[in-house]
Amino acid sequence: MATPKTWPPVMAESWWSSSTTASPAVRPGRPQASRLLEAVMDSARGFDAIVVGEYECAFHGQQLEQLTPTLVRHGVQLWLPETYGPVDFNNPRQLALLDLLGVHSQREVSQARHRTTATMRAQAELQGRHLGGRPPYGYRLADADPHPNRAHAAWGRRLHRVEPDPATAPPVRWIFEQWLAGRSVASIARALNDNGVPCPSGTDLARNPHRSGRQWMLTTVAAILSNPRYTGRGVWNRQRTDRDALPEQGTFDRHHEIQWWSASTDWVISREIAHTPLVSEEHFVAVQAIHTAPTPADGIPRCYLLAGVICCGVCGRIMDSHWVHGRPGYRCRHGHTSTRTRISAQPTILYIRQDRLLDRIRHDRGLHRRHPALRSPDLEKLAPTYAPTT
Repeated sequence: MATPKTWPPVMAESWWSSSTTASPAVRPGRPQASRLLEAVMDSARGFDAIVVGEYECAFHGQQLEQLTPTLVRHGVQLWLPETYGPVDFNNPRQLALLDLLGVHSQREVSQARHRTTATMRAQAELQGRHLGGRPPYGYRLADADPHPNRAHAAWGRRLHRVEPDPATAPPVRWIFEQWLAGRSVASIARALNDNGVPCPSGTDLARNPHRSGRQWMLTTVAAILSNPRYTGRGVWNRQRTDRDALPEQGTFDRHHEIQWWSASTDWVISREIAHTPLVSEEHFVAVQAIHTAPTPADGIPRCYLLAGVICCGVCGRIMDSHWVHGRPGYRCRHGHTSTRTRISAQPTILYIRQDRLLDRIRHDRGLHRRHPALRSPDLEKLAPTYAPTT
């Protein structure tokens, strides 16, 4: 709460957070905390003190230390129960107390995170409970029982279960059937696009604004074929969230969340069937046993010195590595993929041999002037360089 410039102190406005482990004063995505920080730096704010009822609700670690210069600079006091009034930032004993409170708050955050993770792991493995998030393509959420926690049930919260979606479950079954019948991922995706079957992002455009939703992609079909939830088992922790520090901006350390795929050994799979399967476990295991990675007939691994660094001068895309006529090369299909039927109006596919590219790099002085690293005769050093081609 903030107190106005009067005495005795009276609450002027409240910035309340129900979380006992979050730190609203420095975390992005906390609108009330952002309002408070903006008000602190406003000369016409109308208050001269901030009262924190519970330290753990506002700060952890060194976050208050980062906030202190801003409070002092703008003449705003900080009141804490532990200091029985306003904090004296020039008092060594109170500063030591604040450091101790920060350590205890950080410990509470870590313990709460561990308790939450352990509970969710047990619920997923032993109960097969749906723990939030969107269901996989082919399923939809349905209302289940009241929440087992009485407090949550009193608030009107209910559990959800996953059930087959009549509109999207048939394409999923068809994808597995076609893969077991010997069709390739590209062939399956192309057939879905030709038949006008909506892709996963196209069936839920509101939750996929970052995707076009126009067509099936190779990765989409491959993701469905590798998802064990279609066997009816509940699966949790397929993705994890890490927090990376953002570049220093202003007074506070900030982080942004990045999602990574977890290794299959870290997945938590329910012991019992949790929802209606769209594919049997036997068929799913058989699907995982099918590998389509090309194996050279001579057994010699292919080596591409410029893989991932050659750009097409026509469309600007990264060129694909392509082995043709017994030697390495690169090609660009200008956005065309195997998931779509080719139309005659598209540009001609561009092919270029690796040896010709290397020869040009060695002798083109214009490239050397723009990219000094290309002057090196060592071919192994060419990989991190950028070499546009036309």
